[in-house]
Amino acid sequence: MEDIFGSMVDDYLANQIGISENFLSKDLCADLATNVKTLYNEDKLEKAKIGKTRDLTLNTEIRNDKIFWLDRLHNNAAENAFLTILDKFTLYLNQTCYTGITSSEFHYALYEKGSFYKKHLDQFNGSSSRQYTLIFYLNENWKAGDGGELCIYVNNEAIHISPTNGKSLFFKSSQLEHEVLPCNTNRMSITGWLKTD
Repeated sequence: MEDIFGSMVDDYLANQIGISENFLSKDLCADLATNVKTLYNEDKLEKAKIGKTRDLTLNTEIRNDKIFWLDRLHNNAAENAFLTILDKFTLYLNQTCYTGITSSEFHYALYEKGSFYKKHLDQFNGSSSRQYTLIFYLNENWKAGDGGELCIYVNNEAIHISPTNGKSLFFKSSQLEHEVLPCNTNRMSITGWLKTD
């Protein structure tokens, strides 16, 4: 795994966005995608809100995806395998880059047809705890025309990234504005943050 971690970090240092096609195995991506579909079918995904804790607000003009937070207490094998990999990545970052990461949080995200998330930064006003954003795509049959690309702004240039299965992204939460373009079909991912609390 350290070769994959190192390649992701090197890509981030060179381009401000680290991209990996094999951070997660195809089998784990499939199991995680099954989890999202099951949660969706059982109506357990919640409408995503904006803001922090007491200031959480539902604003479907800014974002209208649905989410479900990952937690080891769920005792889900795929979730736990995913979180173990992220623990190893955090340890790698702390040992090689001295990042001082102390915690993380991740959620499933499902965008239905027509859903989007307008341009934003992944950091709250008055809080700098979110250090790095990680996104993992779980869309096995994504094709051009399905929409839902991530548009991320680097040095005033808009870069479009397709949400293809197994692709993973890594970038500084406080630096790169980004948005999810409207989806033409259901789009699944895991999004989360490495934090200093």
